[in-house]
Amino acid sequence: MLERYPDGMHGAIAAGLAEHLPDAEIRTATLADAEQGLPDSLLESTDVLLWWGHVAHDQVDDALVERVKQRVLAGMGLLVLHSGHFSKIFISLMGTTCSLVWRNAGEREVVWTVAPGHPIAEGVPQPIVIEQQEMYGEHFDIPTPDELVFISSFAGGEVFRSGVTYRRGRGRVFYFSPGDEAYPVYHHPDVRRVLANAARWAMPPAVQSLPGVTNPESGWYLP
Repeated sequence: MLERYPDGMHGAIAAGLAEHLPDAEIRTATLADAEQGLPDSLLESTDVLLWWGHVAHDQVDDALVERVKQRVLAGMGLLVLHSGHFSKIFISLMGTTCSLVWRNAGEREVVWTVAPGHPIAEGVPQPIVIEQQEMYGEHFDIPTPDELVFISSFAGGEVFRSGVTYRRGRGRVFYFSPGDEAYPVYHHPDVRRVLANAARWAMPPAVQSLPGVTNPESGWYLP
């Protein structure tokens, strides 16, 4: 993974956000950091939280998950990425198993926009082509999305609801599946645009109303 992501996956995601959101304050953290990267002081100042996780979901402290959940219900935006579908926070917010079908054979993924008027799809080409990616397929055990923005098709014939939105309390939640650690997906310019668009969309309304959309005091946090 080091040769694909020399600055870590969180570093690549943060760089992509910075390309499109130059006024945002972007901070990164990992599970190994003190307080698992999300002390209360940072969490309270964060407007949009991006969450990528893989095999260490069970290591995330339950009390931290509850604090994140309460922040979402109070209005913080949450973007859950790739295998973050099995994160404690996503499962808690969805109330389902969030299980899916998967196969990791480096197959071509084609991401189709099915809601072209949605802000998350703004400026995104139709379709996004990702040459190598882990296959995620249906059935995806999630509640019926508030909005279905993207669906993906794979070389093996599978399809997947790869970009979905929810409202939980006052907060907005977006799940986006492309982004396996084995492939350089977070360097893909179109994937980076989707994540930046989603971060704008997920911002609390009070922040969205500020001139220039972004707020220099806002936190865009990537654990």
